[in-house]
Amino acid sequence: MTSREFVGLASPTSTRAGAGGHPCQGLYWTAGGARPKTAIIATHYNVDFAEHYIAPYFAERGFGFLGWNTRYRGAEDLFQLEHALIDIGAGLRWLREVAGAERIVLLGNSGGGSLMAAYQAEAAAPSLAAAAKGAMAEALAALPRADLYISLNAHPGRPEVLTNWMDASVTDETDPAATDPALDPFEPGPPYTEEFVARYRAAQRARNRRITGWAKAELARLIAARIPDRVFPLFRTWADLRFMDPALDPSDRPCPGCYAGPPQFANRGPFGIGRACTLRAWLSMWSLETSKCSGAGQLAKLAVPSLVVQSMADMGVFPSDARAIHAALAATDKTLEFLPGAHYFEDSETNRTRAADLMAGWIGDHA
Repeated sequence: MTSREFVGLASPTSTRAGAGGHPCQGLYWTAGGARPKTAIIATHYNVDFAEHYIAPYFAERGFGFLGWNTRYRGAEDLFQLEHALIDIGAGLRWLREVAGAERIVLLGNSGGGSLMAAYQAEAAAPSLAAAAKGAMAEALAALPRADLYISLNAHPGRPEVLTNWMDASVTDETDPAATDPALDPFEPGPPYTEEFVARYRAAQRARNRRITGWAKAELARLIAARIPDRVFPLFRTWADLRFMDPALDPSDRPCPGCYAGPPQFANRGPFGIGRACTLRAWLSMWSLETSKCSGAGQLAKLAVPSLVVQSMADMGVFPSDARAIHAALAATDKTLEFLPGAHYFEDSETNRTRAADLMAGWIGDHA
């Protein structure tokens, strides 16, 4: 029988709110209140991971599992990487000092893959503290390290996934209807030629760069007017060509399709990732040019033993993503495994059990 303990903590750079809420919150899952020597921690940029689906599976196998949330759960538009890493560090410190864990595993699931990689990279080789001051600088310079890293159906990086999903045919960021017909991925649709794919991918990167250029200039303009930031919308971000063409990055995924349903309809709706951003959040999380949430640069600093797990029916993370993550890891002890199943293995209890057994076995082998 699994038990859950609520954990609420202040952060070195954020105090408890007047209404009582802690900036860092989560649930610690164990088997019957045991004190496991090995604990897993999972965190996402925005999604609440307190009740993560894999938590009871790890608890049943004798591990502790901290489903952890930073101050940015549900507040992606305000995200700042430095504070998020500090909040994750508070969770790791609690696991060691209060829960009694002697070994900690970072679980980077879905969008949280690059976030947890960024955490371990910063803990191993601090790079952000030099530009910070006061409590932020002190906390960034003293992040506790984890012992193992698991990438589970993880996007390669926050700027990369947004750019790969962007509709390259958008011609005006203030008008959700403005479209360049020559780059429209839905008219006429797949199959796509190699020439179109190359042109489309280049246009996606150009769109990201245009937004970054505007965000920098707009932030400078506002600061000059003594305004610290502003929110802006982002339209049409369900248009990765792989959502429509199964021949691109072949897998067992249903296609056409994306996490939000049929892509031609999802792409026109208001439910895409990054749909609202502050200028600072864009530069911290989504920009190809300025974000430290990019995968490859952080993975290149991860020397701890690492496991990359990828399900073959995932509709938004693809086999090439998993291979790229595995290749980018600095660890000499690294393993890549492909399994059947959907993004959260929600399609099958058998698939979830298989994934849990694989990860638990790998952790056990690295005791």
